[in-house]
Amino acid sequence: MEKAKVYFTRDISPEGLMKVYEALSPELPGKVAVKVHSGETGNQNFLHPEFWKELIEKVNGTVTECNTAYEGTRNTTEKHLKTLEEHGWNKYFPVDLLDAEGPDLELSIPDGKVIKKNFVGKNIVNYDSLLVLSHFKGHPMGGYGGALKQLSIGVASSFGKAYIHGAGVPEEIWTSDHDSFLESMADAASSVVKYFGGKAAYINVMKNMSVDCDCCAIAEDPCMKDIGILCSLDPIAIDKACIDLVYAATDDPGRDHLLERIESRNGVHTIEAALELGFGTDDYELIEL
Repeated sequence: MEKAKVYFTRDISPEGLMKVYEALSPELPGKVAVKVHSGETGNQNFLHPEFWKELIEKVNGTVTECNTAYEGTRNTTEKHLKTLEEHGWNKYFPVDLLDAEGPDLELSIPDGKVIKKNFVGKNIVNYDSLLVLSHFKGHPMGGYGGALKQLSIGVASSFGKAYIHGAGVPEEIWTSDHDSFLESMADAASSVVKYFGGKAAYINVMKNMSVDCDCCAIAEDPCMKDIGILCSLDPIAIDKACIDLVYAATDDPGRDHLLERIESRNGVHTIEAALELGFGTDDYELIEL
């Protein structure tokens, strides 16, 4: 497999965002689903719609999300639609809550290491290509959140999220074997990549890097300095590049705190499991713009 190209800029602005996207210049034909994180109510770290506005308009995309599997302001369709509106997503873009109504779409994962099927919001069938916009940061369970988490937990329906967390047993959402959960994320991500057949692109923004996710209503403040924006056609490569950039930030006093979160949750294992499934590579070329 050839080295994956990962474009990188330290300019964290809408202009910098457009610069890396245009350098990658992906082919996203037809109707584009733009996967974002809508942000839990109370969270201070998520990336707001104004940051993404120019890019989403450029691809003529529809902002897409799915309901959560835990208590909060996004675990029912009614509450999630209200949160999306309160956070300003509807102000600028058409918004589609993919699992607003059931039944879910079931994607087969014949080569899955832990799970053999993935449950996603059924409205995904209305789209021809996928643009995954991820805020790279820590995560209480996954260790970190990036492109692979957005592809798996992010695109999964509310039931699908419980299914992945429980490693195929939704009732064990918070008690399943931890590495099996990480491997289930890789399995689920592979099914979404396969579904779109290469018609997908990924952007990770290394800003507001807290040890906590944007799904936390009460999240710890960012601990590291902002690093930059990355863009790639390979979801494994872009996540690995972000991890490598964190390790390389040896002069940042908050680096070790974020690394403790990533390492204590064995976060890199999601990348390892994804590599075994073969839908990307960790051998990449970082092209700084």
